[in-house]
Amino acid sequence: MSESTVRCWLVERSFDDRNLLTLVYATPDGCRFQRRERSAAALRNGPPVTAAVEIEADALESVTDEETRERYAAEAARTAERYAPDGPI
Repeated sequence: MSESTVRCWLVERSFDDRNLLTLVYATPDGCRFQRRERSAAALRNGPPVTAAVEIEADALESVTDEETRERYAAEAARTAERYAPDGPI
């Protein structure tokens, strides 16, 4: 991890009707996040989804509502308790 990156934890994942997996990684305080999409093929052939990732600080978006911030913070804490940062999830 460098000074310009932030460790973010997986807080949400969902599949859509196009067979895309949407992953949301958030900071431990739930204030910032990044959304990523992966295809089913990428899930089979690519690197595993991990509990945490290092994200460039300027690539994170702000969470705009308190309810979502609280939910993301709670999920980040839960994920951090159960999994190693580089562990598959």
